[in-house]
Amino acid sequence: MASENGLIARLVGTPPLSDPGEAEKLVSEIADALPAKLRKGPAHDLLLTIADHSTFLWGLASRDPERLGRLFAEAPEAANARIVDDQRAAGRSSTDLVEIGARLRTNRAEHALLVALADLGGVWPVKTVTEALADFADASVSAAADAMLLQAAAAGRFFPKDEMNPQEGSGLVVLGLGKLGGRELNYSSDIDLIVLFDGEAAPLKDSVEPTQFYSRLAQGMAKLLQERTAEGYVHRVDYRLRPDPGSTPTALSLTSAYHYYETTGQNWERAAFIKARPIAGDIAAGDRFLSDLKPFVWRKYFDFAAIADVHAMKRQIHAVRGHEALAVAGHDIKLGRGGIREIEFFVQTQQLVFGGRRADLRGRSTIPMLSALHEDGWISAEARDELGNAYGFLRTIEHRLQMVRDEQTQRLPTDDADIERFSRFAGYETRKHFEEALLGHARRVQAHYALLFEAAPDLSSEIGDLVFSGSEDDPATLETLRKLGFREPERVAETVRGWHFGRRSAVRSARAREVLTELVPALIQALAGTHDPDNALDNLDRAFGRMPAAVELLTILRERERLRTLFADLLGSAPRLADIVAFSPHVLDAVIDPAFVDPTTDPAEIAAQYRTLLGKPESHEVFLDRSRDAARLLRFVTGAQLLSGILTPEGAGRAFSAIADAAVTSSLEEVARHFEAEHGTVPEGRMAVLGFGRLGSCQLTADSDLDLVVLYDFDEENRSSTGKRPLDAAMYFNRLTQRLVAALTAPTRRGGLYEVDLRLRPGGGQGSVATQFGSFRAYQREEAELWEHMALTRARVVAGDISLAEEATVVIREALRKRRDPKSVDRDVRSMRTLVAKEKGDNGPFDLKLAPGGLLDLDFLAQALVLGHASAIPDLIGKDAAAVLHLAAEHDVISDDDSETLCAAYRLLDDIHHWQRLMVEGDPSKATPVAQARLARAVNLPDVRALETQLDTERKSVRRLFDSLLKAGR
Repeated sequence: MASENGLIARLVGTPPLSDPGEAEKLVSEIADALPAKLRKGPAHDLLLTIADHSTFLWGLASRDPERLGRLFAEAPEAANARIVDDQRAAGRSSTDLVEIGARLRTNRAEHALLVALADLGGVWPVKTVTEALADFADASVSAAADAMLLQAAAAGRFFPKDEMNPQEGSGLVVLGLGKLGGRELNYSSDIDLIVLFDGEAAPLKDSVEPTQFYSRLAQGMAKLLQERTAEGYVHRVDYRLRPDPGSTPTALSLTSAYHYYETTGQNWERAAFIKARPIAGDIAAGDRFLSDLKPFVWRKYFDFAAIADVHAMKRQIHAVRGHEALAVAGHDIKLGRGGIREIEFFVQTQQLVFGGRRADLRGRSTIPMLSALHEDGWISAEARDELGNAYGFLRTIEHRLQMVRDEQTQRLPTDDADIERFSRFAGYETRKHFEEALLGHARRVQAHYALLFEAAPDLSSEIGDLVFSGSEDDPATLETLRKLGFREPERVAETVRGWHFGRRSAVRSARAREVLTELVPALIQALAGTHDPDNALDNLDRAFGRMPAAVELLTILRERERLRTLFADLLGSAPRLADIVAFSPHVLDAVIDPAFVDPTTDPAEIAAQYRTLLGKPESHEVFLDRSRDAARLLRFVTGAQLLSGILTPEGAGRAFSAIADAAVTSSLEEVARHFEAEHGTVPEGRMAVLGFGRLGSCQLTADSDLDLVVLYDFDEENRSSTGKRPLDAAMYFNRLTQRLVAALTAPTRRGGLYEVDLRLRPGGGQGSVATQFGSFRAYQREEAELWEHMALTRARVVAGDISLAEEATVVIREALRKRRDPKSVDRDVRSMRTLVAKEKGDNGPFDLKLAPGGLLDLDFLAQALVLGHASAIPDLIGKDAAAVLHLAAEHDVISDDDSETLCAAYRLLDDIHHWQRLMVEGDPSKATPVAQARLARAVNLPDVRALETQLDTERKSVRRLFDSLLKAGR
């Protein structure tokens, strides 16, 4: 017998039908099982609506007509209380989880049908609907917690204080967030939960580890609620709003969670905790945790940095402009423009701004907070009413969408017929009327939403949504990333979220994450402009992992679009340079300097720049730091000029070499000054530093080591230094050399300077680190083998006493001008190359040095020309390989054609070698396909295949000429 307050007596209307005939047919099939009052009148109309518009609801109604009749007869509030109470008690009703699960799903089916009947029949307003759904979800979670705790108790792992109420004093805290926390749950919503525990209060068996216990408990709760059977399911559970869900267990201790929010918590998490409330476990402990967290959520003084972060949150929600572009077909009423999320954000951001001082702005529910914001004078009555009406409208439409098939969707149909049909389910006679209502509300929401912090600086773009706040992937953001050229958008989103969660030390501070949040859309767009956005992002992520702090870099990038573009290019093309920026962001200032586009390779000018950067350090430690900063800046500028096409690779080699010269010279002066203060000077003592290899030929690359030989000379009649701690001259200069090497190589807090190799000195790696000049001269005249004179072809003085430098240069020239039989030289050089090939081999087609026909062949060939012909052509001395090959042709030692072929090959191989050292981290011969593609573009070749083909062609030509020229002799 229906009560006077029963549902059937309170029905006020139903949505129009789309297919009345089919609906009547379906209802007629169960008519005999229905009470008489359901076969006509408003109840019959409501059944027709369900049959017409919702396969899910009609399935629930038709499967159990008796339940349907009961729900119509009972007052909906009483039915709701009855079902919720039974749901809450279900967890304690049995020890069989299968039985408990069945009861939970049965209750959910009845409750879903009840809510739909009250909603569609006009009995309950939206607020009552959402609160009923939230209360039922609370009961479900509580039942699941009871069930899992009692199961653990039965296994002897958990000792409840009260078996009739196992959650009390359990150490378990379950927080509901999102719409569940705000008691605004939608019809087919996930429920957002955070599971915490108090390890000290947990009544667990001694051998049970709390984190593992509560994590498994949380997983068990989720399984019980989510498991689908023939009876359906209860709720989808989402634990991803917990701190850093990608790297934390399912359940966290209260202490760990509190520490996270206090040190790493983000503004979007502050917004999320506005709606947080304890719904299961130890409710009192949950209330205490939220009370302790108030200073995190509600800041008494809202600083400008946090306001900037709120601006950035707003921009991230819609990085796209042109909000006026609205369409009904396929529109997402939650995430789309003018949608539910914009209303919620409108309220929550202002709660964050003003709620720290105004406790009445700390409510969990959207509509009451619109009223509170108006009463407090922050928004107009028009904003309150229009946003409130839009929210009610959109939530109703959301429920209708989800009622159709019990799907978690907020997207309108795209097919015209489906839109027409849904318009009727939404309560409109025609699609036109529905569209007018939807678009009207959406435009009004947009108008108010657009006024939020309208003066905020603009780092957004027209590229699409870029949302990285929260803990889950935003579908529109993933699509935007795909359009931008990212191959793995899901991984990109997870990486960026990881920055916000503080997984990288450089962005762990609150200020760094605030600036980063504001910068992210523009930074992502800059990375998308590189040839491999995914790789560029990976390089940035690694840089954040190595940097101590990133605030300075992020601030610079936020302010200057040109530097964002350059930095992105460095990340994608030259990770070595990007590492320099990551370590010393101020180096980017040099790119803004007008002098950047007017480079110099003049050693004197570069030495002057180096000394200016050094200044006058007050201690040796300060000198070491400044020398590293100075070299880093100048190397960065040179590399950036090479990358930008301002310098050629050849020019960059000269500049890198000049920087090294300046570093060696200033370091020698610095250590000598301190050494002399301690040990005095050696009478008539002189010291000079020779550079060999690429330093000697002024062809250093971005990461070359320094091959050095240190010479010294003194008066043999007076070997002792003059200081308070005198040393023998040989010991003096060897110790001074050791200090020089330490000054060049020692890592400091500002990083390293150069790696140094002294093995080209007479005697190689044996004996003293410095060589007496007389011994060096005698060795070169009488003992040096051919390979040592080959190395001498690329030797020059880079620092030290001028007179000793001149004498050393004379010795070098004498050694190289020694009359030799060219055929004998060619034979020995060829044998040397064969030995190198046997001992070292090569590392494949991208080993530009050791592969047959590579740079070593060209260098050996040039060295053979110098050693075989410098006695007659002294101008061959002191030149790089390409210049030697060109000059040899001018003197008819080799043909013009051979010279042209060899010089072209040398230029290509050496250029690529420079690009390799700039672009590729690690072994250049092991470059990834992406790095190889960048190399191809650097030398104006279309792709890797073209690069390999060109290298193969050039090396075959070089190898052919190497064999023929050295075999034939000249």
